Amino acid sequence: MAGEAPPPAPPEIPTRCHHCAGPLSKDMETSSWTVPPLVRDSFSMIGSAIGGTAGAFYGFNHTMPVVRRYIKGPMWIHFLVGAPPVIVLSSACAGLAGGTIPALAQLVSSSYHSATASSSFACTTSRDDMHKARSSSTF
Repeated sequence: MAGEAPPPAPPEIPTRCHHCAGPLSKDMETSSWTVPPLVRDSFSMIGSAIGGTAGAFYGFNHTMPVVRRYIKGPMWIHFLVGAPPVIVLSSACAGLAGGTIPALAQLVSSSYHSATASSSFACTTSRDDMHKARSSSTF
């Protein structure tokens, strides 16, 4: 019994895809590839502000002339009729921009990490191949 060899270790499971260097496990996916929550929330607030403001300007500039053309009366009636569509448009723009800008930041961050990891991964595999080729030569 003393001469028995220990059982062979299981093969190591790769943590990154050999084609794109993307994470293959959930642990790696949440480590350095994600945008920190503070940055994500900041982008969300900035996106909501920009989207809401742009939607309000666009809405008032395009809605109010149409309302004035079709509804005759004092200015407060124009605002009473024209404000709800503008509020809906600006809210939709704020919601879309508030979700789109953080998602775009996440895409940029993960693309950057993937590009840097795949370039370093390609260098190490080519170096390994070069060392294997040299060690197996007959010279």
